[in-house]
Amino acid sequence: MLNMFLPLSVIVLAVSFILVAVRQIGNIKLQIWHVILGGAIVVLLTGQISIPAAISYINPTVIVFLIGIFILGEALTSSGYIQYLSYNIFKRFKSVDRLVLAVVFSMGVASMFMLNDTMAIIGTPVVMLFAKREKINPKLMLLSLAFAITIGSVASPIGNPQNLLVASSGIVKKPFIDFFSTLLIPTLLDLLAAYLILRLFFKKEFTKKPLIHELVKIKDPKLARLCKLSLALLGISISAYVVIEIFNISHGISFAYIAIIAALPILLFSNQRATIVKNIDWTTIIFFIALFVLVGSVWQSGFLQNVINSLHLDINSVPTVLIVNVVGSQFISNVPMVALYLKLLEYTHSTTAIAMALAAGSTIAGNLFILGAASNVIIVQMAEKRYKSSLSFLDFAKIGAVVTAVSIIIYWAFLTV
Repeated sequence: MLNMFLPLSVIVLAVSFILVAVRQIGNIKLQIWHVILGGAIVVLLTGQISIPAAISYINPTVIVFLIGIFILGEALTSSGYIQYLSYNIFKRFKSVDRLVLAVVFSMGVASMFMLNDTMAIIGTPVVMLFAKREKINPKLMLLSLAFAITIGSVASPIGNPQNLLVASSGIVKKPFIDFFSTLLIPTLLDLLAAYLILRLFFKKEFTKKPLIHELVKIKDPKLARLCKLSLALLGISISAYVVIEIFNISHGISFAYIAIIAALPILLFSNQRATIVKNIDWTTIIFFIALFVLVGSVWQSGFLQNVINSLHLDINSVPTVLIVNVVGSQFISNVPMVALYLKLLEYTHSTTAIAMALAAGSTIAGNLFILGAASNVIIVQMAEKRYKSSLSFLDFAKIGAVVTAVSIIIYWAFLTV
């Protein structure tokens, strides 16, 4: 009966969403990437999308950028350099209150330049270290990280994969300048709001005794030096891109080059390059590829287009863009939601404000449910696999709903001025 009304690809997507929420069938415990990969295989085997069409939906810029930044992230973690930096940044914060505030803002700002998925990989060991050593509720630390890197990534064209799609769509003429000038202030306000909401939900944690931070040393000095060089090259590459935008220099440089340049010192000069490449989060790469394929099949079914048309929505309205992308991202994740929405915008005359609303709406959607952002998936999977600490669908949603509602109001107010 259901098949008479819904295309098979939509049913597969819905079932995938349910399985991600439950993450267990009998005695079989499922990982999120298992579910999405399974969904992609089903739509391919049932002919909902052809192999050539599936390949065409996979965005190479996003995949290459992810791999390059993941290489840097793995090197930072395995060398111990990120733990060392974290100690030096956070050692002056002697209370849970100040530590959480520092985590929210430092991780949020870092995600503007390091990609929120990378910050999920880098940040999870850091916050779990604090949780263990200082006996802080792991859920508070994991949620602080998740909300921070999601919100912080809104303000930059390289803050997250969906922003990469928006920045490379052609709608935004000067990605770095337009993102920072339009979204930086509301993003900083949103980070503050997230911190205050966490304080509200975790009142008991904020009354704990003063913290005593233990000294953290670098594990591999040689690799740490290469990481410093990589970070310097990342900063130079971003600065060069901004200069190019300021002076309106014509170029065909892909954002992927920024990540490739940052990864080069590690790939060329580290004798651990093979181990680092092997240990990067390939499951997240698979997750993205499978998600592109699964959502490509939904797009081909025409279901989403029909829903939007039947509701008579103005897809070039800031409120519509924000709400549709926040809601839609819960069902198909934010990257494919943006890919689909950009296809709808191809037939309209969209403005930079609409592009910024698309980036903001699809990104803050990640704070509502776990599946709303790949960075959430990374955090949850790492916490469960490496630290035996769980963050359930409900744990996330009951606080995430408040954070998301406040975020919508903040960005709505700034983008409609």
